[in-house]
Amino acid sequence: MDMLASLLTPDFLLLACAAMTAGMVRGFAGFGTALIYLPIAGIVLDPVSAIITLVTMDVLGPLPMLRRAAPDTHRADLTRLMLGAVLALPVGLAALFVLDPGVFRTFVSVVSLTMLCVLMFGWRYAGALRPRAVFGTGAAAGFLGGIAGIPGPPVIFAYMASPHPTRVIRANTTFFLFFYDCAILTMMLIAGRLATEPVLTGLALAIPAMAGNILGSRLFIPGYERLYRGVAYALIFAAAVAGLPIWGMGH
Repeated sequence: MDMLASLLTPDFLLLACAAMTAGMVRGFAGFGTALIYLPIAGIVLDPVSAIITLVTMDVLGPLPMLRRAAPDTHRADLTRLMLGAVLALPVGLAALFVLDPGVFRTFVSVVSLTMLCVLMFGWRYAGALRPRAVFGTGAAAGFLGGIAGIPGPPVIFAYMASPHPTRVIRANTTFFLFFYDCAILTMMLIAGRLATEPVLTGLALAIPAMAGNILGSRLFIPGYERLYRGVAYALIFAAAVAGLPIWGMGH
């Protein structure tokens, strides 16, 4: 009964709605989980707990895809991304641990809105994607993932200029984000910041997130990609604006 009561609080229901919406967008658009969930989660959770719930909710999702994606990975690029991330992630986490919740919410919303602009206006990385650039991309993703829980934008932005086939980019991105999830949970555990409550909350949120993903996949109709992208952009914008601390909600 106590467990049921804890799952029916307004805060948890808000998180569940955010998780389901994020999962639905991922189901029909293929991106957007953190960009939608984190600005809303920051309203009712402290920064560390918000990221823990997201990563715990998301870490099991890619498991079925890893075996299928493995043959398509570009291992040298993936290694550079992972090495850059694992070196920069502790720096991002150190900043996160001392970050004011209001600053965290503002930063997450600004990152989400910036990524939205990149996607909407089709901005591209114009440089050559040399080994050092890939390593730097991994480092930027690690730092951003540590301080804001959003490691994807640097990788997506860089890979827009990649000569690799789409299947390779998808495989590398899938493996990298799974590696990030495992790495940040491990580092938070080592730092003594991996509390039980946000982990359990994240596991509970995996259910609405998965339901949203299934619903989004079923709603997807080939040939209407522009419509789905438009809906995804609108939801990312709404979440980012709602997450700003100017409304007097939350922390």
